[in-house]
Amino acid sequence: MERRYYGAGLPYVPTKDLRGKLIVVEGTDGVGRSTQMGLLQQWIELQGYAVVTTGWTRSSLVSSSIEAAKSGNMLNHLTYTLLYATDFADRLENVIIPALRSDFVVLCDRYIYTAIARSAVRGLTKDYLHRLFGIALVPDLVLYLNIDLETLIPRVLESGGLDYWESGMDMDLGQDLFESFRQYQTLIIREFDAMAAEHGFETVDARAPVQVIQDQLRARVAQVLQDGAPKGA
Repeated sequence: MERRYYGAGLPYVPTKDLRGKLIVVEGTDGVGRSTQMGLLQQWIELQGYAVVTTGWTRSSLVSSSIEAAKSGNMLNHLTYTLLYATDFADRLENVIIPALRSDFVVLCDRYIYTAIARSAVRGLTKDYLHRLFGIALVPDLVLYLNIDLETLIPRVLESGGLDYWESGMDMDLGQDLFESFRQYQTLIIREFDAMAAEHGFETVDARAPVQVIQDQLRARVAQVLQDGAPKGA
């Protein structure tokens, strides 16, 4: 199967015979991705498929550098974006593509859309971001966990409180952590909603109970596992 890139791709990496499925779970911070990812992986494996999981900043090449940079808030917005692009490129070439070639289901906790959303609200142009992340393969399915701000806030507060980066404090939206979180997540959710419409994400209401959400995700994944056509271009 010949797969498509969103842009120029990785010209030195052939994309023929990538028989596996590339499934992405997206959504803003605190929306419940990790819980749904774990349940979904178990279910896919019970259907008889081998699964490889990968996620945001898990590249062995630069993940430690990203964490070190974030701990000191030392870099500008463009440099962080380039680090995230490097993280993604490394995982694409060395994890995602080899797994697809071996007929695995690749389950991604976030993909390029998180990077684009976060970078766009920090002032980088969409044209630049689309060219930068044009290395990405078009997934077979993007599952977007959609939530409203008023539901998200108590979840985040109950699960450990507000985080500097998840609150967009680096953007100078305000000195108050809570108000910065509200403004930042409003911007992020708006970006995700726009990308969902543009790329045809499968949108799932993340306000529902965990098992209800999981059942909806499984129904959509089951269709993709039975169908060879990528969705989300």
